[in-house]
Amino acid sequence: MISVPIHDTAGAEVGTYKFDPSELASGINKQLLHDVVVMYESNRRVGTVKTKSRGDVQGSTKKLYRQKGTGRARAGSSRTPVRRGGGHAFAKVPIDWSYRLPKKAVKLATRMALLSKFLDNEVTVIDDLAVAAPKTKIVASALKALGLTTKTCLLAISEDDQNIWKSSRNITNLQVSPVAGLNAYDLLHQRQLIVTKAALDRIRSREVGNGGTAGTED
Repeated sequence: MISVPIHDTAGAEVGTYKFDPSELASGINKQLLHDVVVMYESNRRVGTVKTKSRGDVQGSTKKLYRQKGTGRARAGSSRTPVRRGGGHAFAKVPIDWSYRLPKKAVKLATRMALLSKFLDNEVTVIDDLAVAAPKTKIVASALKALGLTTKTCLLAISEDDQNIWKSSRNITNLQVSPVAGLNAYDLLHQRQLIVTKAALDRIRSREVGNGGTAGTED
């Protein structure tokens, strides 16, 4: 049984959240997590590099001078790779590095990454985070009260909230994601996971991976 304290935005402990870790995942497969992170890194790669081959360089295809009788080595066109201004012998071309692992594997990796955060004590559960209007000070004050200003954090909220997102976008070490957008890469890339109680209920139920039951609060 995993038991984590619930804090309010002032940093005070207001309860305890308990749940069975098997509701997230039966265990942690490091190889699967590695494979999924590599996939996300490859999909982020921009394969737009390009250099000109001899066919892309401007210039005549005519031989520079006749083949024999000049006393010099034979030469082709001015676009040959051995001449200055010519094309590259093995020119770089744009490459799409993206690929996808099976959906079930990606979903399972997300749940394993969530479980690893709880096992490593890298999760802060907050009772609620309500922002009536975009204001960075509200979120920044909450991070300061929780003692997380020096850590990279991922804030998981139950649903997309523009006020919370706009209030957080100017905070360098903070990333915001609704439950439906959580993935293994973001979870492992940020040091601390901040999750609201409502978001954690949805994580354990149906939003991420296979179902579960609502949590209990003491």
